[in-house]
Amino acid sequence: MIVTEQEISELKDFVFELNSMTDSVVVVEGKRDSNALRRIGYQGEILEFHKFGGMVNFADSVADYQRLIILFDRDRKGRTLTGKTIQLLQRRTKVDLTFKRKLRIITKGKIMFIEQLVSYESYLT
Repeated sequence: MIVTEQEISELKDFVFELNSMTDSVVVVEGKRDSNALRRIGYQGEILEFHKFGGMVNFADSVADYQRLIILFDRDRKGRTLTGKTIQLLQRRTKVDLTFKRKLRIITKGKIMFIEQLVSYESYLT
């Protein structure tokens, strides 16, 4: 994969901004996504959707957070989870999709799955 200086710079800014978010939690689908975020420098709290045993348990467990930063994958499953999360939680907490959009723009659509962020690790650490 060809990586430009602009991508590296924007990804560094992305991680910095993500780390500076207070009163929020990042939500990913699973362990590999969580590991990828850690490996590119994210230090905040991460929740893995698969550990909650379903959408209702997930919604009930995360409703107390002020802001959920959703970073589900861009495949059909990820889009479905994003839609259901918004539907169940939009009146209970703030659901933030801006980082998901920024990631798509920064990587020019090359990253479909959050776990693929490990391919940037050597450029960011």
